[in-house]
Amino acid sequence: MARIAYILLCHKDPLGVIAQAQRLTAAGDFLSIHFDANSSRDDFEKIKAALSGNKSVAFAAKRYKCGWGAWSLVQATLAATGAAVDAFPHATHFYMLSGDCMPIKSAEFAHDFLDRTDVDYIESFDFFNSNWIKTGIKEERLIYRHYFNERKNKALFYASMKWQKSLGLERKIPADLVMQIGSQWWCLRRRTVEWVLEFCKKRKDVMRFFATTWIPDETFFQTIVRHLVPEAEIRSRTLTFLMFTDYGMPVTFYNDHYDLLISQDYLFARKISPEASDLKERLGKLYSAKGVPFTISNEGRRLFKFLTGRGRIGRRFAPRFWETESTLGRERTLMMVTCKKWHVAKRMVERMRQVTNLPALDYIFNEEAASLPDLGGIETTLEKRTRHRRALVRMLFDYWKTDQMIFCIDPANVDLMHDFFNDKAKVRLLEIECDFTDEYLIGHAKRVGLAGDGTPQQTIDRLLPTIRYDVKFESDQIRDAGFANLYRIRQSAALAENSVALADFLNVTPDLARQIVNTEYLYVD
Repeated sequence: MARIAYILLCHKDPLGVIAQAQRLTAAGDFLSIHFDANSSRDDFEKIKAALSGNKSVAFAAKRYKCGWGAWSLVQATLAATGAAVDAFPHATHFYMLSGDCMPIKSAEFAHDFLDRTDVDYIESFDFFNSNWIKTGIKEERLIYRHYFNERKNKALFYASMKWQKSLGLERKIPADLVMQIGSQWWCLRRRTVEWVLEFCKKRKDVMRFFATTWIPDETFFQTIVRHLVPEAEIRSRTLTFLMFTDYGMPVTFYNDHYDLLISQDYLFARKISPEASDLKERLGKLYSAKGVPFTISNEGRRLFKFLTGRGRIGRRFAPRFWETESTLGRERTLMMVTCKKWHVAKRMVERMRQVTNLPALDYIFNEEAASLPDLGGIETTLEKRTRHRRALVRMLFDYWKTDQMIFCIDPANVDLMHDFFNDKAKVRLLEIECDFTDEYLIGHAKRVGLAGDGTPQQTIDRLLPTIRYDVKFESDQIRDAGFANLYRIRQSAALAENSVALADFLNVTPDLARQIVNTEYLYVD
């Protein structure tokens, strides 16, 4: 059975460190601690005194003064890992933790999980070809020597880089290494850890190289493990659930996140708020519990992205020079049908096609699989369609040799609507307003990954008002846009009222409009 030696890097909260050690070792696992040398000596002595009788706890032989992005973080990790290897010969896995981490599964579950597959868990993506680094310097992290910390000595950090560049002092990466990057929160097998420690002793050239790279905790273990371990034995993921805001700051979890956290496909989570005492207590008890079933819904990241994105309105597609100078044609009429229930809009458009014989398409800017003719490649991806949206629609007019065309568009795509309304062509928009039951909104949340079959009812109850408001918000945005030719039909409106609106939208007789609106199955979910 798996037994885990946790590698704990910490710098504060001695009582929390003691509680973490007692909690993890009580379940039969081990803990090796590195307490930052920048922190209080008294706090460190307090931790050592409290845990002195616990044979499942070890301490790094040396305490390093750790700095964000500095080599000292790797030194601290290696010191604590080396202490764990020596002190705990029965440990099968070594798992990196910080003082802000808490278990979100039981030890029983964690051991079974690790026993299931004989692999290492470490995020490791190609440094140069992946998009892991979102902002800031990239290859400069490696090819220049960094003796100053960007956070403490920003001016010197960038002046040093500029000086090295001007003198042509770029250095080469060790020839036999393929640089990788990823999260520092890994879980490695004993054999792998022993290989890494042996590699560190033999390859002083590699150690010297990484010692002056920037943020080596995101590249050192990731690169060395890939160098030593066959790819088939590596899972490029972390077992610690963590999320970041758009500003690169870690998301903090609080007391009301318990149900969300335990339903994620991870063993630990960071970062837990220091004030979340109830959450810490519940998760602490969970780790020692036996026979606890876990239903994995794993909707955390999509849910966070959805909820934090509600206030971001007015995001504009960047204008392209080939779009601003183009037009669909003054003599042409473009008709857009928008509805949050895509199946309703598709049925409506299908009936329009049958009754009027006009070319009518589904959600061509929202669905990759939307049926389009061969237009030379512009139609192949959503990204290409959106970027060249006017060109695409103009080519569709030409393909069908028509001056009138209809397509569906999601209510969230107000920017696209604006762009088409700014064209010289005649543009009309029909909004179909549907009724939304709680059951439908829950189904919608599951379809888009905001919830799963195992999502707790408490989370669903909190999510529903937000989704309902989101639907209303999108409709309000359309109304506030001031589109000149906006028409609306409603599920709850009378047939005569909807027929008049549709007749004006399509510029057809009321009888033809009635045939379309009177489709029996139009609003069926």
